[in-house]
Amino acid sequence: MANLLVTGGAGFIGANFVRYWNGKNPSDTITVVDALTYAGNKQSLEGVDAELVVADICDHRAMTALVKDRDIDTIAHFAAETHVDRSIDGPDAFLQTNIIGTHSLLKAAKENWLDGGGKAHRFHHVSTDEVYGSLGPDDQAFSETTAFKPNSPYSASKAASDHLVRAYQQTYGLETTTSNCSNNYGPYQFPEKLIPLFLLNCLHGKPLPIYGDGMNVRDWLHVEDHCRGIDAVITNGRIGETYNIGGGQKLTNMSVIERICGTVDAAFVEDSTLARRYPNAPAAKGKRSDTLKTFVADRKGHDRCYAIDETKARGRLGYQPSRTFEEGLAQTVEWYLQNEGWWQALITRKI
Repeated sequence: MANLLVTGGAGFIGANFVRYWNGKNPSDTITVVDALTYAGNKQSLEGVDAELVVADICDHRAMTALVKDRDIDTIAHFAAETHVDRSIDGPDAFLQTNIIGTHSLLKAAKENWLDGGGKAHRFHHVSTDEVYGSLGPDDQAFSETTAFKPNSPYSASKAASDHLVRAYQQTYGLETTTSNCSNNYGPYQFPEKLIPLFLLNCLHGKPLPIYGDGMNVRDWLHVEDHCRGIDAVITNGRIGETYNIGGGQKLTNMSVIERICGTVDAAFVEDSTLARRYPNAPAAKGKRSDTLKTFVADRKGHDRCYAIDETKARGRLGYQPSRTFEEGLAQTVEWYLQNEGWWQALITRKI
């Protein structure tokens, strides 16, 4: 039985991981620490056997006490500021949470697990493929040995946190692992990200703002597959190692948007009640959702292409994604249609 601390566990990926881990390891004790900023939502943890502690990971004293008092032996570190647009407009919060917050947790782990005489432990750090920068048309997909070339304040802050985790393992012997993932999607995702934003805009008849020419490429990973990958790293990953976790679904933004629109249109055909629930949707009037597409000025420093080489995780951990993008997107759209109360509360509080 493990005593698990999940940082950022009321956020999108963190909450899905808590749900996944609780279902797979019901005898483990799970403590969630989350500052409940705009992206943290305690409703995402409803029905899960986990205790939520509202605190800031930058509060080193509080983190040290939490690890000690709960006898924590495993930390899954998700807590981070993640939205690139927000990092461009206000980078300070990203440096504070992603760098100082990670260092605060590392110090707390070292003081409790190493300085106190030694304790079996694991510190797993969840990071992003954005630390590697942008791929050119002839470049190989990102591997664990790809040089870091972050291009936004967000990715730079995550790269710094990756280096800190490595440094604590190399210098102090803290038992750490790191995973770098591709673009996640699925249930409980805060609706500022592409898939939930465009889905909800389709339902409400709002414009679908497409950056630049819409041909930026991303590798799409369903969040449940990501959770399975993290589990494999925590359970079987080698200390000090990094593992890339991808979905194997390399698509342009335009292709993703078109598939969202098509999935929404099909849902309205299959379920006549949707037209009454969302009367402003083009699909409610017999029109196509893609009529909402609107091109806008490109994001500053917008990375052109990401692609993950997950050979290491497949070969050494037995990881592989379990669904295609089409399957995952259909499940995601269905979840948002069935859980209007969850996202409607976010809209009401003016996200």
